[in-house]
Formats: sequence, structure tokens, C-alpha cells
Amino acid sequence: MGIVKISDELHDEVREASTVMSRSINAQAEFWIKVGRLAEENPTMTFIEIIAAERQRVKAREYQGK
Repeated sequence: MGIVKISDELHDEVREASTVMSRSINAQAEFWIKVGRLAEENPTMTFIEIIAAERQRVKAREYQGK
């Protein structure tokens, strides 16, 4: 685990989004980081397509017992 320094403004945005999404501040930041990474790796995919692909990946992993 490491420390990531972000601006106070971005921290406030993460805090607000975490409240709306019923996530911890850390979980919200991790979600945004993960989706951002996936968006950069898959520039032709929409947000909805990225989420759907991740859901399929998780289901496949659960099916395989991992």
C-alpha cells in the first residue's frame, strides 16, 4: 500500500462521489483509478462497455473458482 497525494479539490470531489455511491473515500478513489486505467487501455470502449467487461471478467474468475 502506498500514499498518493492529490489536490484538496480532487479529494473533496472523491469524498462527495463516495457519499453518493455509498463507498468509502478510498474505495471511490480506487474505482476511479481502475476505470481510468481501463479506459486508457481500451480507448474505443465506453464506460458502460468497460463496466460490462469487468463484470464478465469477475464472473469468469468466480466460475473458475479463483
